[in-house]
Amino acid sequence: MELSWSLLHPVMFVPYLPTLGPLHPDVVSADLLDAITQVAGTGQFLPHDKDRRWSKRKDEHLLADGVHQDTRRTLIPTRTGRGILRVHLYGAGEHRPEAIETAVRLAAAHDATAARVVWFQNAPDPVAASTRVQLRAFDADHPAPSVDGIAHLDSLPAPEHATFGAFAERLANDGFAFLHSRIDSVGPVLAAVRDGAVVGAIGPMETMPDPIGRTRLLPQYLGVLPEYRRLGLGRLLWRAAMHWGHTNGADYQLLQTTAGGASDRLCQTEGLADLGFVCTMTV
Repeated sequence: MELSWSLLHPVMFVPYLPTLGPLHPDVVSADLLDAITQVAGTGQFLPHDKDRRWSKRKDEHLLADGVHQDTRRTLIPTRTGRGILRVHLYGAGEHRPEAIETAVRLAAAHDATAARVVWFQNAPDPVAASTRVQLRAFDADHPAPSVDGIAHLDSLPAPEHATFGAFAERLANDGFAFLHSRIDSVGPVLAAVRDGAVVGAIGPMETMPDPIGRTRLLPQYLGVLPEYRRLGLGRLLWRAAMHWGHTNGADYQLLQTTAGGASDRLCQTEGLADLGFVCTMTV
């Protein structure tokens, strides 16, 4: 079934499109939806896809033959190369049983290893993993001042720089082991050093044009070693990253934070715009 923007847009509660993730509200459009459909199954990245910095081939693609739409709801399935099938539900919660049934059926038909349903609302859902989509603008009304005590990893003395590997291993579950494996091919990493070692970091710091030509600061990994938490280092690192984005020409950043988590609480106190919640359930 061909995707209809006129049917999808009225039930899009959060600016989020399958395979691309959260987007600036001004970016979602019929043309962008068409572009996602056109590259489905080709392995090609759209020019503004944030995932292209990590891989040469797009892993997730839309399954056009599984799309269901009417004026009340839109169901859009995708499948990753790793076998994860997702059904994205745009519409009210009453359509969730249909989305679950569709995910189970399509998972069997497409030999998926896991099936998930993703839906969107204005509050966390107690039965699902919920992430908040937030927008940080960079303009005269949203200054990003410089921060003391945070340095570029590559500017550190060799003995301090050498401790990043051990730091990354300890925070492997937060993505830092992966980042460490790509450290020579990505943008700079900002670090907090205490007691002669890296104890917190955020990165990589990179920007990319969005579909309408504005500059987006791409998402980063952020982490602080457990024994150095509750000292304000996470906030210092985040503010240093925002200063980097502002001084490097970014117009905005989008973030997804786990509802109620430390990063979520930090961003909520920093005055970001709340764009709603993405809720995910394995079925």
